[in-house]
Amino acid sequence: MNTMNTMAAPLKKRILIVDDHALVRSGMTEMIARETDLEVCGEAEDAALALQLVRERRPDLVVIDISLKEGSGVELVKQIHVEDPSIRMLVCSMHDETLYAERALRAGAMGYLNKQEPAESIMRAVRTVLGGRVYASEELADRVLRRVSRGTDNPGDSLLDALSDRELEVLGLLGEGLSTRQIADHLHLSTKTIDTYREHLKTKLNLQNAIELLRFAVACSLDPDSPIKSKKP
Repeated sequence: MNTMNTMAAPLKKRILIVDDHALVRSGMTEMIARETDLEVCGEAEDAALALQLVRERRPDLVVIDISLKEGSGVELVKQIHVEDPSIRMLVCSMHDETLYAERALRAGAMGYLNKQEPAESIMRAVRTVLGGRVYASEELADRVLRRVSRGTDNPGDSLLDALSDRELEVLGLLGEGLSTRQIADHLHLSTKTIDTYREHLKTKLNLQNAIELLRFAVACSLDPDSPIKSKKP
């Protein structure tokens, strides 16, 4: 009687994709499907569904956009990290890393990547984070190291840290030159809600009018070190 030793196929790493654009989710799913050791275990367009799928399917990695149909990507990172710190997260967004990358990493993500990067960079980021290492662009890593070397690595000193995730998102879009209507359409919110966020921004940042707010937003988007500090003694 012949006996054959059979070896079980290695389990594939399970990836959950959270993005409010179906085309982006489809493209990333197709990209991951080409990898023999990876599989997409679910897709979500908003934070609520993403949390539900995280609890039901226990992914190894969650790839998250900053802007979601409902909810904030950074806030979702925080929630997942609190519920299960073992789940690894990669933020993949069109937003400038100058404003969002460090906040996403502090929230619990292990990497930040711009969607405009080529496919090989996206897969490299996915594998880096799945391997338990932090993925960051050379520019981000250099910026953090330069700030640490100057002894200014104190997130609480920045005026930007007083902002909520959504307020920071609106500020970033203002810095990119988008109008109130364009921001509302982009975030799936009303123009009245965006006007409210603009007022909150002016108050928290001690700005007098819309022109000062726009200048501040553009300065933040152009300055790689975001050196706008609160007036602490």
